[in-house]
Amino acid sequence: MKLKLFTLLLFSGFISAFAQTKVSGYVFDEYNEPIAFANVLFKGSTEGTITNEDGRFYLESDETWDTLIVSFLGFEMQELPLTQKVNYDLKFILKEEASTLGEVLIVTGKQSKKASENPAIRILKKIWERKRKNGLKQFKQYQYDQYEKVEFDLNTIDSALIKSKLFKGMEFVFEEVDTSSVTGKTYLPIFLNESVKKVYGDNVINEKREDLVGNKNSGFSNNQVIIDFIDDLYSDYNIYDNYLKFFDKSFVSPLSRTGIQTYNYVLSDSAYIDNKWCYNITYYPRRKNELTFKGDFWVNDSTYAIKDINLQASKSANINWVKEIYIEQEFEVLNDSVFLIKRDYFLSDFALNKKESSRGVYGKRTTLYDNYRFDVPKDEKFYEKVVYNYDEDVYNREDDFWEQNRLEALNKDEKGVYKMLDTLKTVKKFKRLYNLGSILASGYVEFPSINFDYGPIFSTFGFNEVEGLRLRTGGRTYFGPNDLWRLEGFLAYGFRDDKFKYGISGKWLLDKRSRFTIFGGQRRDVEQIGASLTSSTDVLGRSLASSAVIGTGANDKLTNISLTNFGMSIEPLRNFEIRLDGSFRQLRSASPTFSLDYNDSESPTGVSSEVDQFETRLSLAFYPKRQMTGFGVERKTKNDDFARLFAQVSRGDRDWFNSDFDYTKVQFSYIQPWQIGGFGRLTTSIEAGKTFGEVPLALLSVVPGNQTYFSIYNTFSQLDFYEFVTDTYTSMHFEHNFNGRLFSRIPFLKKYNLRAIASIRGVWGELSDKNIALSTTGNAIEFPLVAPDSRVYYEYSIGVANIFKVLRLDFNFRGNYLDNPGARRFGITGSFGFYF
Repeated sequence: MKLKLFTLLLFSGFISAFAQTKVSGYVFDEYNEPIAFANVLFKGSTEGTITNEDGRFYLESDETWDTLIVSFLGFEMQELPLTQKVNYDLKFILKEEASTLGEVLIVTGKQSKKASENPAIRILKKIWERKRKNGLKQFKQYQYDQYEKVEFDLNTIDSALIKSKLFKGMEFVFEEVDTSSVTGKTYLPIFLNESVKKVYGDNVINEKREDLVGNKNSGFSNNQVIIDFIDDLYSDYNIYDNYLKFFDKSFVSPLSRTGIQTYNYVLSDSAYIDNKWCYNITYYPRRKNELTFKGDFWVNDSTYAIKDINLQASKSANINWVKEIYIEQEFEVLNDSVFLIKRDYFLSDFALNKKESSRGVYGKRTTLYDNYRFDVPKDEKFYEKVVYNYDEDVYNREDDFWEQNRLEALNKDEKGVYKMLDTLKTVKKFKRLYNLGSILASGYVEFPSINFDYGPIFSTFGFNEVEGLRLRTGGRTYFGPNDLWRLEGFLAYGFRDDKFKYGISGKWLLDKRSRFTIFGGQRRDVEQIGASLTSSTDVLGRSLASSAVIGTGANDKLTNISLTNFGMSIEPLRNFEIRLDGSFRQLRSASPTFSLDYNDSESPTGVSSEVDQFETRLSLAFYPKRQMTGFGVERKTKNDDFARLFAQVSRGDRDWFNSDFDYTKVQFSYIQPWQIGGFGRLTTSIEAGKTFGEVPLALLSVVPGNQTYFSIYNTFSQLDFYEFVTDTYTSMHFEHNFNGRLFSRIPFLKKYNLRAIASIRGVWGELSDKNIALSTTGNAIEFPLVAPDSRVYYEYSIGVANIFKVLRLDFNFRGNYLDNPGARRFGITGSFGFYF
């Protein structure tokens, strides 16, 4: 997922202790080396934790305990009496057991992968055999109640920042400071969202339905951008799956069938839990910098179902802006053979860096499950129900509803969030900080009093050879995230051509159930029309190729475009869109060094320089497994792991509006992301098209070159604009992001958390002699039209991403057609972005 980073406000504070027992400290061996993954627990309980890579731990409990136990295989167990409720910075030095001195290196380092030598591996294989028979998958149908609580907290509070000018006038918020039971850090709750759902599923037809019964929000309930951001924490996952996806990264599950190659496993303990005999297995990564966890789990000795598990992302894991990921899952025993999830706790610590002292924001999700029912079949149509309207009642439940439906009572901090934020929202200084964060996240400046948003602010400046410096201003109507209609427009001015450009568009959702929408607009602008193969009638769209500040050569092959478009769209099935529209375009060269002339027998000179063309289009788009948020004319895409299939037939007709050409154009594209387990993410795309009829250069399919220094997907970095022109084409693009898998295995590079990217792309195309002749007028500035018809043009690149966490560089190589005039054999492109 593309990261939506908000302002990470920095706070300072004090510790307010509410739990009964708190301990923290370090575990070392006799040589003062930290012992990672040692077990720490309160004596007489199953409440415990493990040390991190530095041997550090933190543990707290709501109950009072008087003894702490620290142990690790190969070392003598150590007990420490707790004389007070709060004990910080304890230091344990474990001694090697005499009987296992020869085994210490094996236990503390690499563990055997063989079941005959490692009992933990034998148990792990039993888990694999039974995992399809455990949990909800053993029933034909299931249903349950789900209560979910999501909270954002500012963390690492200290007195220096409490007294800073930033929070002058807002000191009252620090009355709600508490201490994390996972990290031991102080935190301040700033956001809370509660939801109650009824969940139904059918494993026979592989369908699932969730009915939202109630939702309660504090703090930022009216800002859809922030709500979408925290929705990242809602991603579903099954601990038995081979890979667990968080923040668009796939972590190897400790229960994965490939886990033996990724983790070390140690059988640490065994005990009765809820009258069930269970084994305790500790696991930790074999290598640093990979997307892995450390932790332990308890597994039943007969069903080999998981009873309890905790997962903590390795501190060295190749993930940005997230310092900690901690997960706890508890399973209840329904009967002798059924273990079902009861509680799921997820904590993530967002921070600018992974230093221990860095401040950040906790994102915490607690999910509880209850009232399981099984094998109650429902009609298939039951699962086809779609919610089309924003139900205000669901979001305005009374206190009585929450008292009855909360499966876990709010603690003192959480109760205080609602009250504190009601007060905070009345403070002008907080409003200014909040508005700044909202602007940076959405790109729009909001004016709620007039229901208008100004922006996008990131499109204010541009540059090209024709316009020179380009300034742009614009905005949109905005009554709320579920508006049924929206108007949007812009006004731009180029200082070199001394001309104003403008665009305006509108859309209106007439029927929510079928998403029947009408739309239209008009634009006069300067554009690089050869920036993509699959043509579009997006009225306000503008490619980066038209406005990049610097490039590899003169960006003068630009076109003056006047476009008027009207149409309608409908979704007869979920994620299947049918679009019918008509557009009238006037195209002429915007540069004295670029010609769009064509032979025209009806012109007095025999040559025309402008194309006037009316075109109708029928488009079909299918996005399987796409998830959307919102109910208005504009919705937001919730996920990015779905396929995109697009087909379009365009018809140009001379009988309409005195158009110049008759033709039919057929186009198809297919983009598919693939998660290749722990080996990263592959994105593939295929495009194909053909134009039937004679058309000039302005209406042909130009292979999209890229003369900018930006890495732009589905363009060819080593091609100049208009180097290849076609009327029939097939293009393919493959890009694989290894997500640190390669660099993590190179000793002197792994500490930098770099990510390798490999890409190859190619295109084949034809151009008929008639179309070449039509655009060959003898103009001194025209260039020969060439298609890659003798062989497939290809190029490839090797990229390094995550440089300083925000920079990606691609080293691009041209594979052939090296004899073309001005052919660029090698080039470097880059891009910036905030990604996890």
